Amino acid sequence: MQTIPLLLSLTRREITGRYRGSAFGLLWSLLTPLFMLGIYTFVFGFVMKSRWSLPNPTNAENSTAEFAVMLFSGLIVFQVFSEVLSAAPGLVLNNRNYVKKIVFPIQILPAVSVAAALFHAFVSMLVLLCFVWFVFSGIHLTVILAPLVIAPLAILVLGLAWILAAVGVYFRDIGLIIPPVLTAVMFLSPVLFPRTALPVGLQFYLSVNPLAVPVESLRNVVIFGVQPDWVSLGYYLVVSIAVAFLGYQFFQKTRRGFADVL
Repeated sequence: MQTIPLLLSLTRREITGRYRGSAFGLLWSLLTPLFMLGIYTFVFGFVMKSRWSLPNPTNAENSTAEFAVMLFSGLIVFQVFSEVLSAAPGLVLNNRNYVKKIVFPIQILPAVSVAAALFHAFVSMLVLLCFVWFVFSGIHLTVILAPLVIAPLAILVLGLAWILAAVGVYFRDIGLIIPPVLTAVMFLSPVLFPRTALPVGLQFYLSVNPLAVPVESLRNVVIFGVQPDWVSLGYYLVVSIAVAFLGYQFFQKTRRGFADVL
């Protein structure tokens, strides 16, 4: 069985199946992040008067719009992270009919989840670019580096998804633990505020958050027009590959007992 064609086929089915029967269809992949953007912008931008320190700020009238763009860019990264990991514990449980099929590579299920999340992130990126063009009057050429920024994140969440998918078979409570953990990860990351908003002594702890490097790197290449910190991104890639390797090995070793548990 060819893996790539199967991955593409299952990803297409995952994306279309999610919106099958709904009135707006695939449009929901655009409406959902826009709705969340509106809520966060209203709460933090208008109610709490949060602002973002920009290298070259425009006039004060655009401060809320600039905050919305910065927020949306962070939410795109969190969207990938959250979408994959929230679904991971139930991947094998919800596809138990595949487990006993020897010819079916069940290890592909987390990869399908990652591919679907990247599709939704791509749609959100198109919206982000429109916002950047409107608010900052142009798009920087560094935007072409965005895939290099997102790739290490995709590798990391793939490794974590393999681990959570395997653990979810034996320990069903993991699916209830993940949502509050994801919420904590978001609020303790530079999604809602810049790292510089924290005291210098605490900035290091924020930088070890799994969202910190991709969020800041995406803002650099898309909004600020500068290259990402290649050293930090390189370390992040190495860690991501290690997590993916260990996650795959863990999944392959534990899958032998899936049929007995299910």
